[in-house]
Amino acid sequence: MTIARQLSIGGKDVPARMGRTTDVISPHTGAVFATVAAADTSDVTAAVDAAEAAFADWSSIGPAARRAIFTKAAELLEAGTERAAQLMAGETGATFGWAVFNVTLAADIFREAAAAVTAPRGEVLTAQQEGVLGLAVREPVGVVAAFAPWNAPTILGVRAIAAPLAAGNTVVLKASESAPLSSGLFLADLLHKAGLPPGVLGVITNDPVDAPRIAETLIADDRVRAVDFTGSTAVGRIIGTLAAQHLKPAVLELGGKNSVLVLDDADIDYAVAAAVFAVCANAGQICMSAERLLVHESVAAEFTAKFAAALAALPTGNPEDRATVVGPLVSAAAAARIAGLVTDAVAKGAKVLAGGGDPHGAWYPPTLLADVPSDAELYYAESFGPVCALATFATDEEAITKANDTGNGLSAGLITENAAHGLRVARRLRTGIVHINDQSVADEPQAPFGGFRNSGYGRFGGRWGVEAFCNTRWVTIATEHARFPG
Repeated sequence: MTIARQLSIGGKDVPARMGRTTDVISPHTGAVFATVAAADTSDVTAAVDAAEAAFADWSSIGPAARRAIFTKAAELLEAGTERAAQLMAGETGATFGWAVFNVTLAADIFREAAAAVTAPRGEVLTAQQEGVLGLAVREPVGVVAAFAPWNAPTILGVRAIAAPLAAGNTVVLKASESAPLSSGLFLADLLHKAGLPPGVLGVITNDPVDAPRIAETLIADDRVRAVDFTGSTAVGRIIGTLAAQHLKPAVLELGGKNSVLVLDDADIDYAVAAAVFAVCANAGQICMSAERLLVHESVAAEFTAKFAAALAALPTGNPEDRATVVGPLVSAAAAARIAGLVTDAVAKGAKVLAGGGDPHGAWYPPTLLADVPSDAELYYAESFGPVCALATFATDEEAITKANDTGNGLSAGLITENAAHGLRVARRLRTGIVHINDQSVADEPQAPFGGFRNSGYGRFGGRWGVEAFCNTRWVTIATEHARFPG
C-alpha cells in the first residue's frame, strides 16, 4: 500500500497550501512507494513562523526536560528498527544491514545530543582589567535551516537536527526528495512522541523541481540564522553561496574522492575485507566510500586477485532479502551515470578487473578498474556507486601524491601493521578524517566529522557540532567600579 504523508509544521501534519503532492519511486520495484506533500514557498514561511514562535520557550526549557526528550527519541528509534528498515528499503533500496547501522548510529547521535544539553557551555576568561570577570558564553542562534540527504537518511536526518536542537535552537528541516520519510517525517514523528514541543521542528517535503526555490526561500528568511547541509559538492556550492549572501554561518559536509592506501606491511586478507566494505557498503553511496585503492607494488598482485574475487562473490539483489550485501542504487539514472563513467574510463585505456558492463535498472555490479588515466572523468569525479580504481605505488611519497590528487578532502583509510609508519603517512594526507589500519568509512557521534577543500567546511559531532550552531558571546562582569580617562 502506498504511504501518504503531509508536511509537519507546528507539531501537526498539514497539507501543502497549494494542495500539491509528489511521488517517491522505489528503486527496487519501480512502483510508487509513497506520496508526500509538495511544499511551496508559502509553506516554508509557515514552518519558519512556527519555529520562530517556539524558539523562546524551547531555548529556555530546563536541561533535564530537554535531555529526556533526546534519550526517549533514541529508545523509540531503536524500537522502530524494522519500520526504519522498511522505509529505507522502499525509498532508497537500502539493505537491512545498512538500515540497522543507520538506526544504531542515529540513536547514538540522539544520546550524544542528550549529553550535550548538560555539558559545560562556556569558559572563564582571563581579563586584563582589574576587578573584571570575563566569560565566553555559548547561546543558541535561533532558527536553523537543515538539509538532509537520502543516502544515509536516518543517520544524516538525525545529525541535521540533533545538535542544533540540543543547543536550544529550533529547526526547519528540508527532507530529501528521494527519502522524505526516513530522512525527515519519520524522525519528526519520533521526536514529537518523545515530547518535543510543537513548532520546535518542522519538516518540509517538496517536488524535486521546486528544490531550488524551497532552499532559497528557507535560507533567505531573516529569522533563519544558520544553515546545516549535507549533500553533493555541486549543490553544496549553491547552498554555501546562498548562506554567504545572507551572512549566515553554514556547516557543509559534501562529496569525497576518498582513498584507501595499502602499505607494504599490510595484512592482505584484512586489507581486502576492509576495502570491500569501503567500496561496497550501501552500494558505494556514502560520502566516505573508497573510490581509489592505492596499493604498494610489492603486494599489489596478491591484493588485486583476492579483492576482485571478493567483489564477484558479494550477494547482490533484492534489498528486502537480509542476505543481500549490495542492493540497487537510488535510481536507474544513478546506475546509468556510473555505467557511463566506467565506459568512458575504459575507452580511454582503463582495464576492467571485476564487474563493469551495462546497468540493469537501478543495479550496477561492484566494479574494479585499473590504469584509469587522468583524462577519464572517473579519475576526479565522485562515482557514488560500487566502483573503484586501483593504482600502485613504490614509495610513501608517491602514495601521498596520488591520494592528494583530488579537489576533495573528506576521508582516507590507511592499512598497515606499523602504526608509527601509518601516522607519518596519515599526517600528510589532506583530509578532514583519516583512519590508520582501517578503511575510509566510519562515524562516531562524539567525533569531529567533516571535510576539507571541496568536501566542505565546519564540523558535525561532539562539542564541535553544538558550537557550530551557537553564538559565542563575550560577557564581562565588573566587580568594582572602573576608572575612565578624562
